[in-house]
Amino acid sequence: MKTTQKDFRQTAARAARECGMFFFCGPDEAGTAAAAATVAGLLADAGERIELSGAELRSDPVRLGDEARSGSLFGDARHIYVRATGDDAHDAVRILLETIDAGEAEGACPVLIVAASATDKARTAKLLEKRGDALVAMFYPPDLATVTGEVRRMAAAAGLRLGGDLAERIARSAGLDVRLAQSEVTKLALYLDASPQAPRAADEEALDAIGAKTEEDGFMPLVNAVLSGDAKQVPGELRRMRELSLNPVGVLLAFERRAAQLAQLAARFGGRGRLDHFIEGERRARRIFWRDADDLQKQLASWRGERLDRLVRRLAEAHRALLSNSAAAETLLAHELSEIARRAMGQQKTR
Repeated sequence: MKTTQKDFRQTAARAARECGMFFFCGPDEAGTAAAAATVAGLLADAGERIELSGAELRSDPVRLGDEARSGSLFGDARHIYVRATGDDAHDAVRILLETIDAGEAEGACPVLIVAASATDKARTAKLLEKRGDALVAMFYPPDLATVTGEVRRMAAAAGLRLGGDLAERIARSAGLDVRLAQSEVTKLALYLDASPQAPRAADEEALDAIGAKTEEDGFMPLVNAVLSGDAKQVPGELRRMRELSLNPVGVLLAFERRAAQLAQLAARFGGRGRLDHFIEGERRARRIFWRDADDLQKQLASWRGERLDRLVRRLAEAHRALLSNSAAAETLLAHELSEIARRAMGQQKTR
């Protein structure tokens, strides 16, 4: 079966009951990881989590089937969680499916694959999408309104009464990353001693008290400085990244989310009319946060068409490089962001 984030919530429980293999893909990496966690939580008995990488399965495709069919040391339940890139796990999945179809995989444990840089057009997805015992879930980058709604759903499940403005603040402070938003909601519920049985109202003071990240504490100043080609701000923001030991992959994910947002805006704009009028319309429609309007207008002027496509590809390549060389991740990221900033500065000068 196949789904997207639009109807994943309605599909997840049935899929957890009926499926043994799950393939989570799409450009919203936070969404895919959150969906995998949701399904793991819905399994009748998730048991021990066995983690494998796509690289391991690419070099040893038989291993997935061996792990899925082997029991834990103490006979307890288990599930397999695979972090893959693209179609790394394709051959391993194909071999396991052949074993299942031959009736030789009775008792195999569930397999959850989170595939960065893959889509529902990937070869692995094609192996699974028409099967009743498998789920392919595609996640696109969310917008502010979508994540705000998700924050309110999380809050209701945790016993928090949350107003729209506060939910929007949490969504924005998390950089539209639903995993970070869930962390903030969980901390807020613990602070207020809220539960579904004893709901509590949350306010700005409570959110401030738990130390929720603000825009100034997070990734967005660096994202805006680099993509806007701000020559004065980029060196200081790169220095701040090192001084605060910001997680390189987390930083890059913030860039990927902004690039995806620019792609959505560029598609809606289509080069027709005035860019400032278009951005103002998006702000009034609450599809973008008002504080982001100026930065988005400047960045959309620099990154459109083929330039934006190249930026998206470059960020994806950088993501793979960071994952394969974690020891030098900070240095690699600083170099890559400097190069992107120089490109943006060049675009500023030509306009």
